[in-house]
Amino acid sequence: MSLQVEKLENNTAKLTIEVPAEELDKALQKVYHKNKNKFNVPGFRKGKVPYAMVEKMYGAEIFYEDAANDLIPEAYADAATESELEIVARPEISVTQIEKGKPFIFEAEVTLKPEVKLGKYKGVKAPEIDITVTEEEVQAELDKVKEQNARLVAADDKEVEDGNQVTIDFEGFVDGEAFEGGKSEDYPLTIGSHSFIDTFEEQLIGKKVGDDVEVNVTFPEDYQAENLAGKPALFKVKIKEIKVKEYPELDDDFAQDVSEFDTLDEYKADIKKNLEEKKTQNAESEKESKIIETIVEDAEMDIPEKMIEAQAQQMVEEFAQNIAMQGITFEQYMQFTGTTVDQLTEQVKPQAQARVESSLVLEAVVKAEGIEATEEEFDKEIADMAEKYQMDKDKIADLLSEDDKKNIKNDICMRKAAKFVVDEAK
Repeated sequence: MSLQVEKLENNTAKLTIEVPAEELDKALQKVYHKNKNKFNVPGFRKGKVPYAMVEKMYGAEIFYEDAANDLIPEAYADAATESELEIVARPEISVTQIEKGKPFIFEAEVTLKPEVKLGKYKGVKAPEIDITVTEEEVQAELDKVKEQNARLVAADDKEVEDGNQVTIDFEGFVDGEAFEGGKSEDYPLTIGSHSFIDTFEEQLIGKKVGDDVEVNVTFPEDYQAENLAGKPALFKVKIKEIKVKEYPELDDDFAQDVSEFDTLDEYKADIKKNLEEKKTQNAESEKESKIIETIVEDAEMDIPEKMIEAQAQQMVEEFAQNIAMQGITFEQYMQFTGTTVDQLTEQVKPQAQARVESSLVLEAVVKAEGIEATEEEFDKEIADMAEKYQMDKDKIADLLSEDDKKNIKNDICMRKAAKFVVDEAK
């Protein structure tokens, strides 16, 4: 393989990669053997058609695309390493020459990590963050626990009010016709939860058990079911049961039921202590973010749009993984919310840009201050991973590639850089 590198404008470069003709011929033969059972030529048994005959019947270029796809990944990876460029996004590939018996040549236009010119990064003014815990905040936490311990009790002699849970049967109609998915029986609905569209829940307020209610709503224009989007609908609803929340008294008995403390005052003191710890942690995180934001504002860098797009795509992938951990697929989430992947990617772009900017200035601080990850710090990171995944430390170390180790050490350096600028702040 031979490589030519041409630096272009806007932090991009073009790699011209030439793969020897014999490598292309091997790839063509590989594709031929993989696909030869697909060809039917009179006079030959299936799978026995010679390569030359396939070329004659279907054209020499029949295997070119698959051969190129076979060669490009490894050749590009080798070229990227050889170039020693800091490539930060997927390349744009274009084939410039592919012909049997000749070298295979393709170009990869790549996006490069921009140079960062740091401004002031030592002695940055640190924000003042109030970590005082008020009585109102303690009470709010108590109210949450109170809400969690509320009991639902039947109140079939009352009218439906906001916050009640009602059990209903319903069926929906559009243009007088029942629609798929618009019918349910014994459905538990909390009034005020806004889990149903438009003003559905509000129209049940004031009704009683046994009432038949006609609820008129309009589906949103961006509703995921296109056949219903923007259309008015009528729901025929039967109210079968009303339940109200019964709350416990906030006293010593309550404290004993929900905590390890004997009195309400002790429990409240513990809540305050936990809130103070949480506020302190959040304040440290916010302080770090604000300091880094200030450093970013004083730095000079020209970030390629593709770098931001790559970060946004990564954030969407992370979000999809988090959604999956909650028991629903990303596709289901998209359907429920009526959102597309492109829309979600566009929404996270401002956060993606902030992430990229923060990462770049911290890398610049690492370089400026000569920050390194020690072997002790690396070993501790591996030990923490072993504990998290309940694996043997040496086993994890064996599974890590050189790139994995490099990334771990880079993460350590980035954290040390963040701590450095915070410690240096005034």
